[in-house]
Amino acid sequence: MTTVERPPDRIELAIGGMTCASCAGRIERKLNKLDGVRASVNFATERATVEFPPGLPTTTLVDTVAHAGYTASPVRPEAPVEDDDLSAGDLRLRFLISLALSLPVIAVSMVPAWQFPTWQWAALALSYVVVLVCAWPFHRAAAVNLRHGAATMDTLVSMGVTVAFLWSVYALLFGGAGMIGMRHEFSLLPRGDTGTADIYFEVAVGVTTFLLLGRWLEARSKRRAGAALRALLALGAKDVAVLRDGVETRVPIGRLGVGELFVVRPGEKIATDGVVTEGASAVDRSLVTGESVPEEVGPGSAVVGGTVNTSGRLVVRASRVGADTQLAQMARMVERAQTGKARVQRLADRVSSVFVPVVLGIAVVTLVAWLLSGADADAAITAAVAVLVIACPCALGLATPTALLVGTGRGAQLGILVKGPEVLESTRRVTTVVLDKTGTVTTGRMSVVDVLPAAGVDTARLLRLAGAVESASEHPVAQAIAAHAGADLPAVTDFRNTEGLGVTGTVEGSAVVVGRPRLLADHGIELSDELAAARRAAAAKGRTVIAVGADGVALGLVAVADAVKPSSAEAVARLRGLGLRPVLLTGDNEAVARAIAAEVGIDEVIAEVLPADKVATVERLRAEGAVVAMVGDGVNDAPALAAADLGLAMGTGADAAIEAGDLTLVRGDLRLAADAIALSRRTLGIIKGNLFWAFAYNVAGLPLAALGLLNPMIAGAAMALSSVFVVANSLRLRGFRPAADSGGKAT
Repeated sequence: MTTVERPPDRIELAIGGMTCASCAGRIERKLNKLDGVRASVNFATERATVEFPPGLPTTTLVDTVAHAGYTASPVRPEAPVEDDDLSAGDLRLRFLISLALSLPVIAVSMVPAWQFPTWQWAALALSYVVVLVCAWPFHRAAAVNLRHGAATMDTLVSMGVTVAFLWSVYALLFGGAGMIGMRHEFSLLPRGDTGTADIYFEVAVGVTTFLLLGRWLEARSKRRAGAALRALLALGAKDVAVLRDGVETRVPIGRLGVGELFVVRPGEKIATDGVVTEGASAVDRSLVTGESVPEEVGPGSAVVGGTVNTSGRLVVRASRVGADTQLAQMARMVERAQTGKARVQRLADRVSSVFVPVVLGIAVVTLVAWLLSGADADAAITAAVAVLVIACPCALGLATPTALLVGTGRGAQLGILVKGPEVLESTRRVTTVVLDKTGTVTTGRMSVVDVLPAAGVDTARLLRLAGAVESASEHPVAQAIAAHAGADLPAVTDFRNTEGLGVTGTVEGSAVVVGRPRLLADHGIELSDELAAARRAAAAKGRTVIAVGADGVALGLVAVADAVKPSSAEAVARLRGLGLRPVLLTGDNEAVARAIAAEVGIDEVIAEVLPADKVATVERLRAEGAVVAMVGDGVNDAPALAAADLGLAMGTGADAAIEAGDLTLVRGDLRLAADAIALSRRTLGIIKGNLFWAFAYNVAGLPLAALGLLNPMIAGAAMALSSVFVVANSLRLRGFRPAADSGGKAT
């Protein structure tokens, strides 16, 4: 007997107490040491995604995080995304207090004319509060990590501030700095020739103030970066008017069950996914899908929770509630993308994890080297403190996650859902885009594309008679003709369906025949030479041509086809503009496929393929050296979406296709495929820029600090500003605009 191995369980943990990327790396290493556990910790979102063997208690995971010095709690699927208001508020208060107390210390230290006889003792009193109270988060984190045998960026900050402060206290108590009337000059470069006559309170308070400013701005920026996800979750209605026994009762949304009827009045949000049973209206879907044009709905129409009813009263039967709704699924996809890690981020995390111990070593070497060179102790300590402060790789830890946070959030606003952060890196390499035809390039629904009346025949009468007979048939072509003919159609009698040929019936006293020319011929009706030629021309374009006759006379032709979406040609042009090679892939016949391809501007067509052949086609293109993105919407596209290097699923299609895709285009608009690739590339470009500046900053700053060419206070300001720069650079992605909104090019 064989045993089936169960897949690993998965949980999201909210992590508390992290102050830098090194903290995230430490938690990740602790969790990954557990047997069968795979964890990814994201500093920017303060979440851990953990896969663990079935049977392992989640308390084990929580306890492991606690033993590392942090807090963890499971995230409920329906729980709202917490923002950083409390954290940002605490940091803001500490920063303002530190700023108020630091300004006098820095001012009196920098301007000799303001140095009254006991200024240094006043500076000690003010600095004491800043270093011990305002900088307490740095010291606390450093102590926690020290207790667990680890060093983080907070270790560097705490050591730098503490050493500068304690050295100054020593100089006051046991050196010449405590003398009444002592003065010293301020310099952008450290002073190293005055022994214990110098104090560095301005360095201790300045570094603390600048770093608190940086941390506060980071917290605010992270909150802004996650605003898109919070806004997405906030779209859902809070209560709903449930229809029970014919009586409307307003209840909290959590008490609405599947299958229950609820009422939506004009201007109200639709509470959950469902199907309209009564009423007609237009639904504004822009908040959920980004689609600006309202959708007309009536009985039988599917509606999505979070969209807005603009006009008539609707009665809707709930089909999905709670965590199963499309809105909740969208939020989970966005959050999963934001809590995951791209390969480039893992590289940065590995660098951060070894960077702190290396910097501590460099600081010790700097201190010893300066002392051995014969320099004064204060010069050696100043250089070592500058090394500790300038080296904090906070910007490195924020470079990737903040860009992912903003990029995926902006994508959600536009109707582009990214399944995971590694998808962004995949888009960079894509060279070929394979487009499924039905439902992707075309609408997936048959519609009338041309009406060709015979000479002397009124078009309206042709459609009226054909529509009346076809309205009695359930065939897709018949339904397309009936819908095109209009709602006010005469009744049909003596209706008869001839399998494979067409239908007949009596309308307003006329014997009407609608179908293939063979059926008309069986009823003694022949097409004229002009109509026969028009039929051949329409068939050559891949259209289905229906002949219409009445009372023994041919009235004309109706051409029906799976119409191309209005946006498809523009979408193909945009894909070409991104340097991609479009390929049309379909199970339809060659003539239809080539006609569609010519209409949208695609040169390469692969037609008459089975679902299995679609996978083989993708694999063949990959074997030829192409990096393939597949765009599809049907169940039969799911294997090909999974086989491609990048799968883009139309959100209007089947759930299986959406599950198999890497990106989901919520609106089903092919232009979103080009926008998704453009946004992904832009996000990756921002990440690269962030990493470059973060690395360049540390690489350039460390030698200057070690050589004594950098004042520790200036180093603290530069380090804080580098983190702010990285976050601000990432926030530029919030301004990304699709090509349709920016003159034809995504910006």
